[in-house]
Parts: sequence; C-alpha cells; structure tokens
Amino acid sequence: MPQDTNIAEKTYDLITDDGETRACDAIAEEACQEAPGSFFKNAFNGFCTKLAEQLTSPGVVIPWVLSVLNASVGLSGLLVPIKNAGSLLPQLIVSAKIRAFAVRKYFWAGAGIMQGIMLALMAWVIYALDGNLAGYLIVAGLFIYSVASGVGSIAFKDVMGKTIPKGKRGRLLALRATGGGVLTVVAGLIFYFYFNENTSEIVYVGLFAIAAVLWWLAAALFASIDEKKGAQEGGRTPIQELKNGFTILKEDTNFRNFLITRALLMAIPLAQPFLILYAREILDASLQGLGLFVIVTGISNAVSSPFWGKFADKSSRGLMAVVAVLGIVTCLYAAFFEQLPDSWQHIYAYAPVFFLIVMAHGGARLSRKTYLVDYAPKKERPLYVSLANTVIGIFTILTAGIGIIAEAFSLQVLLYFLMAMLLVAIVLSIQLKKT
Repeated sequence: MPQDTNIAEKTYDLITDDGETRACDAIAEEACQEAPGSFFKNAFNGFCTKLAEQLTSPGVVIPWVLSVLNASVGLSGLLVPIKNAGSLLPQLIVSAKIRAFAVRKYFWAGAGIMQGIMLALMAWVIYALDGNLAGYLIVAGLFIYSVASGVGSIAFKDVMGKTIPKGKRGRLLALRATGGGVLTVVAGLIFYFYFNENTSEIVYVGLFAIAAVLWWLAAALFASIDEKKGAQEGGRTPIQELKNGFTILKEDTNFRNFLITRALLMAIPLAQPFLILYAREILDASLQGLGLFVIVTGISNAVSSPFWGKFADKSSRGLMAVVAVLGIVTCLYAAFFEQLPDSWQHIYAYAPVFFLIVMAHGGARLSRKTYLVDYAPKKERPLYVSLANTVIGIFTILTAGIGIIAEAFSLQVLLYFLMAMLLVAIVLSIQLKKT
C-alpha cells in the first residue's frame, strides 16, 4: 500500500472512530474500499465551498454590500427567501432527470461551475454599478446561483449516500464545516486588520472573484470522487415524480413532521440579514465590523461543527431540538440588546449574536441533512431529498415578506415571532422517529 494511501486510511479511521474494522452500512463493498479517498475529496471540496459561501453570504456579506451600494433595504429582506426558493423549488423536477444517470457527481460539478460564473458576474456588478440597479442584478444573480445550488444539493446527498458509510456522514459534514470555518477566520482577520471604512469597493469585488475561483476548484474536486455506478431503474418523468412525491407526503407521517420541523427551523437563517442590518445601521459598524462578523462566523463553524457532527450521527433529531433552543437564546439576546447599559452598546458586545446564530444555523443544516440521508430509503433518496427541498422552497416563498413585521412593528416583534417558530420546532423534533 502506498504511503500516502496508508496515511489517508489512518487519518480516516482517526476522524471517524473506525478502529480496526470498517463497517460500510448501506453502500457497496467496492465503494467502502474507496471511502477514505471519497471522504477527503469531499472534505476538501467542502473547505472550498464553505469559505466561498461565507465570503459571499446572503446572511452577512451581501446585505452589507447592498447597503454600501445604496440599494433598497427591502432587497436585503429578499436575500434568504430568494436563495432558498431558487435552490429548493426546482429539485423535484431535477431529481427525475438525475435518476436516469448511473453516475451523478457531474451534476454537482456542473452546478459548482455555474455558481462560480454567477459570483464572477456579481463581482462585475459591484465594480461597475450601484444603487437599486446593482441590487436587482445581484438578487437576480443570487437566484440563478441558487437554482444551480439546488441541482448540486440532490447530487451531493446521493453521492454521499453511495460513497460514505452511514454513521460517518455527520462527521464528514462537520469536517467540511470546520475546515471552511478555519479558512473563514483567516479571511476575517485580513478584513479586520487591513481594511477600514475608507477601503475601496474593489475589496468586495475581490471577495466575489475569489469565491468564484473556489467554486470552480470545488467542482474539480467533486468530479474526481470515485463514485460507483448506481441504480438507474425506476426512471420517471417529472409528472410521475410529482405523483410519487404526493403519495409519500400523504402516507409518511414522520416525513411530514420532519418537513414541518425543518420549515420552522428556517427561523434561524431568516433572522440573519436583519441582525446584520441592525449592526450596520444602529451600531454604525464599519468594514472592520464586517471583518469581525466574518471572524466570528468562521470561529463558530470551526468550534461547533465537530461536536455537531458527532451529535448528528448519534441523534440528528435531538440536534434539531438543541439548535432550536440555541436560536431562541440568540434572538432573546438580540431583542434585549438595546436594554443593556450604554457602555455595552458597541459591536463587540453584539458579536455573540452572530457567533450563536451561525452556530445554530450550522447545527440546523447538519442535523436535517443527516436525518434525511439516514431516513430516506436508498432507492428513493433523490426523491425524498428533492421532495423535502421543494416543500421547503414553497414555505420559503411564503416568508419573503417577513420583513414587513419588522417595518410595521419592530425588530423585537419579528424576533419574538421567530422564537415562537423555534419553540414549536422543539416540540416536533423530539417526536420524530429514530434513524
């Protein structure tokens, strides 16, 4: 055995606690032999995508950029719904097409290339335009970016299910997030120490350009995963896929409860753009403030992801309940922030809000991904994934106007509404079946 392969095997065993016996549940034996290679290619792919996502985050960076470009505040409220609707709604149709291909990794690779192209175009918009025109084009680019993300999402879960053993998937997702988190901290430190409020907009252009390159590198890594051919039988037209999806929704009560729980956990990402706007407008935060939030985001992912990964492998439904509680605590702190003494009214006292909300968001994403991959029947995994994402996409459209609550009442009222959603999510999550 080559030395580098031996090192990869030992590192894989250390990370996944495999010990001397590697058990491959629910994947072919030949795929099990390639599990360490697939594991690390997938992980390095995640390092690239997680850093790219944080550098151009719709919850942190893009709202900041829109405010710098003097775009309408209302556009920031559309970012998370647009991103989620674009990535989730088309998936039920796309999954019917993916089923016809024995090797599905190239769907993710193609999607990654398209996401890079969209970010490169956004970089040009930031450089050449401003005002609402720039805002509308960035939102439009984000929508196309998100549709590509949706295609990749189906392929990712299916390839992971074919190449990574059950019980190791949560650790893989955690390693992806941790590596991306460490790199994000480095990027945030550069922002914090080398840029200020007088820094040219070219900085933001550079952010989006770097993110585009990261997506292209990630596409190459994912395409190199040694994915064995999968089943092609059962190919269905989009209409047949829709009919089967409705049958699952009607007959699988636990799956319906999972979808409701996942929808309610959307309260966590929905809060993020409003929290960043509050920091910029009320606390008058500078570009260094953005750097601080990027640092906090990276640290939060790096610190929490390993713990979340092991937690998800043991009980992904339990993790859903825990992150919902964490989301409530975070929203409470933000809601009462203005009641703190004047000496506390600064960006450093506000930073824990982003540390906790990012931690909760990471745990929510990891828990529902792990639960869905483990719960869905192997042959119908693409349908379950796409069905779940389509339903959540519809729910996301309904939340597009959630900013009206803050405008009509206050940010505090909006936060209380989101906390109520999370409270119901706790109740439902603990009732889900074990996987």
